[in-house]
Amino acid sequence: MADKYDLMVIGGGPAGYVAAIKAAQYGKKVAMVEVERAGGTCLNWGCIPTKALLKQAEFAIHLKHAEDYGFTVGEVSFDFAQVVAKSRKAADKMAAGIDHLFKKNKIAWLKGQGSIDRPGQVKVTKEDGGVDLYDAETILIATGAKPRTLPGLVLDRQTVMTSREALALTEVPKSILIIGAGAIGVEFAYFYNAFGTKVTLVEFAPNILPIEDEDSSILLKRKFESYGIEVLTETKVTGLELGAEGATATFVGKSPKAGNTFEKVLVAVGVEARLDGLLGPDLKLDLFKGFLQTSDSYMTNIPGIYAIGDVIGPPWLAHQASWEAGQCIDGLYGNKVPQKTHLVPGCTYCQPQVASIGATEKKLKEQGVAFKVGKFPFIANGKAVGTGDTDGFVKLLYGAEHHELLGAHIVGSEATELIAELNLAMNLEATLEDILGTMHAHPTLSEVIADATAAAIGKAVHM
Repeated sequence: MADKYDLMVIGGGPAGYVAAIKAAQYGKKVAMVEVERAGGTCLNWGCIPTKALLKQAEFAIHLKHAEDYGFTVGEVSFDFAQVVAKSRKAADKMAAGIDHLFKKNKIAWLKGQGSIDRPGQVKVTKEDGGVDLYDAETILIATGAKPRTLPGLVLDRQTVMTSREALALTEVPKSILIIGAGAIGVEFAYFYNAFGTKVTLVEFAPNILPIEDEDSSILLKRKFESYGIEVLTETKVTGLELGAEGATATFVGKSPKAGNTFEKVLVAVGVEARLDGLLGPDLKLDLFKGFLQTSDSYMTNIPGIYAIGDVIGPPWLAHQASWEAGQCIDGLYGNKVPQKTHLVPGCTYCQPQVASIGATEKKLKEQGVAFKVGKFPFIANGKAVGTGDTDGFVKLLYGAEHHELLGAHIVGSEATELIAELNLAMNLEATLEDILGTMHAHPTLSEVIADATAAAIGKAVHM
């Protein structure tokens, strides 16, 4: 007889492991099925190791400009293999933490490929080929997403890579073509440039970070070009030919100045749902644009089978996946009405950082919404001047009539930390007056939020 669980979660990323722990906190018998180690792409091959690498890139740049801070350090050298190894240690430490949480909450971790042949049962195919069957009152799919490629571009995983292979390189490439200037492409462009790689960043849209406010995208493009990164917008890569020197690319739109052959190519053009081997031949789950379709309670079209996280579609962010996990589990076991949030902060961790919440200026204009713009530069902020981090601005969009916060856009130092205040403000439906009535400590970068708010009504003191 198969083991029986109240909840079986397939996939151990930020959606899956959070759901498993929260269900266990409700006293449920829980098992998680994961083909690798817990943490998923985010912890093992995404969010955590990339942030470690980006911090090291920032450190490398500070060393190169040590004289700006009054230090003489001589010629700066580095061991790229050790740089990468440090990022792997960060991922290892976080994964060990999840292992501890599973043991603490008595969650069974079943290593193998999880699949569903029929409702109420999960099949786990182990590495040695053995198969175990488990009964489950509820099945939760949290298999996430995987990198997608473009038609005609073959990933050989050595010269033409996804972000996963890029995170495992032990030698810094002399040149790299990065296709796609969303958050992943932009972060890798910053990282490789910091370690001396000649970087060419290509984006089909008119702006890099195309979902961000245009002012944010324009400023970041200008900064990247000042670093020596070649940025080609409104450009498409239509083909790659592998050779002894790397990959030779064919472009439609603009062409790179230094030629079209690159030692490495990183394809960062988005993701697709990870559904390989998940469903048996007689099980059909509804899809929308290739992703699992769910109800407001995160249930698929088959009762007893739920889905959360990247596998159900955009915005493909770890914090959104974890939020959905909480909503789904509270709905299942906590007598609460689940929600599907519309306020999701976007964060890009290059330097300067980029963060946003809510509507862009372009979107508000398209919708015919009357609004006020408050914009304030970091160069007029005392803390930023003192630390030398003066690039960027805060741009806040307030409703013209009721002064509610409609959107917030930050480019600059610690932007990804500062956005939390504005996310909270939008969740609480705070007004311009509420933010002006909130005392911001001096000297802090957060004062820029108050100054940008005052600028929206023409009362900025420091500008």
